[in-house]
Amino acid sequence: MTPQRVTLITLGVEDLERSKAFYAALGWAPARRQDDVVFYQMHGAVLGLFGRAALADDQGRPGAALGTGAMTLAQNMATVAEVDAAYALALAAGATALKAPQEVFWGGYSGYYADPDGHVWEVAMNPFWPLNEDGSLTLPAQDAD
Repeated sequence: MTPQRVTLITLGVEDLERSKAFYAALGWAPARRQDDVVFYQMHGAVLGLFGRAALADDQGRPGAALGTGAMTLAQNMATVAEVDAAYALALAAGATALKAPQEVFWGGYSGYYADPDGHVWEVAMNPFWPLNEDGSLTLPAQDAD
């Protein structure tokens, strides 16, 4: 049985140095660099930045045009003010604004931006999903379908 978890997320990037500078401006510090990949230790997982062409080669798809934007990476915050601050910091670091933070139909508050390679990030505050003291998220108990 495959465990229900994600331990590493790798983003294909056009310019590794540009992407490193963007994430550094967000306050992220690389934990390790290995050839053309930079790894960031997150809470219980790792984010990797890998040159897009090299990533396609590594996937066994040399020359493939890897796309972006078909998924969202999200950071949940404890307050609306934290969402606004994270969004403003991302824009100041060079992100592209997609949707300014605002109250949303599901009862929370969220906004979207894209990093320099078009990877979409959401910053959100969900009043129905309180964060743990360490900032991690555990879904409240509820019957699943």
